[in-house]
Amino acid sequence: MERTHEKRIGLLLGLLLAASYATATEELRIYTEQYPPYNMTSNGQPFAHSTEEIGGLCTDILKALMANTSLEFSIKLRDLSYGLNRAGQHPNHAIYCVSKTPDREPSFHWVGPLASIKWTLFAKPGSSIKLNNLEQARQYRIGGYNGDVMTNYLADEGFNVLPISKNGLNARRLVEDQISLWVADGLAGPYLAADAADVTNLKQVLVFRETPMFLAINNETDPKIIQALEEGYRKLVESGEKEAILQAYGF
Repeated sequence: MERTHEKRIGLLLGLLLAASYATATEELRIYTEQYPPYNMTSNGQPFAHSTEEIGGLCTDILKALMANTSLEFSIKLRDLSYGLNRAGQHPNHAIYCVSKTPDREPSFHWVGPLASIKWTLFAKPGSSIKLNNLEQARQYRIGGYNGDVMTNYLADEGFNVLPISKNGLNARRLVEDQISLWVADGLAGPYLAADAADVTNLKQVLVFRETPMFLAINNETDPKIIQALEEGYRKLVESGEKEAILQAYGF
């Protein structure tokens, strides 16, 4: 009788642990980076621990998407490279807004696009630099951001790119003549420059590409979660809510 009682207790504990594990793994843990106006903290800090502290264009679209599902989720804001590593290595983890690249694509399931970015070269205020095409930028030192798709593209193409871990500080590098150009998104660049380096009136020298940005979910994530995200995105687009959010930000 005593052994039977012990077995029942053991079975009950096992079921409780299993339920606890299932609950923990069902939460989708989402990462993003400080990249205004797409993703940003409410207090301007380069990190955030809670969903409520994070806003921006892509964040508003993501939250609207999640509202179309019954999924539990959390959002944290960290460096891009940290978020990519976490999302790439752990099931039920994701990151937004990121672009598809050949090295990233196999590791993730992609939902979106949420928005798009314009690959832009900026110079310091009042600069005399003029470019008619990207090839003309080869003679210049170009500031970039670690892990960023635009930075990696230019580096792979043999441009003289000097990346750092705090993207907005590239604006300070421009005005101090440490670099001649800075590659960033056409909307995000001026936000970052003003926020991180107190630099305004950057000169937009060249827009050389536009690329869509997605929610990237680890490939080992529960298929039911991925299906729910795809359905939530479909509803977001068909209802017109995504377009309304884009228009609110001037897109």
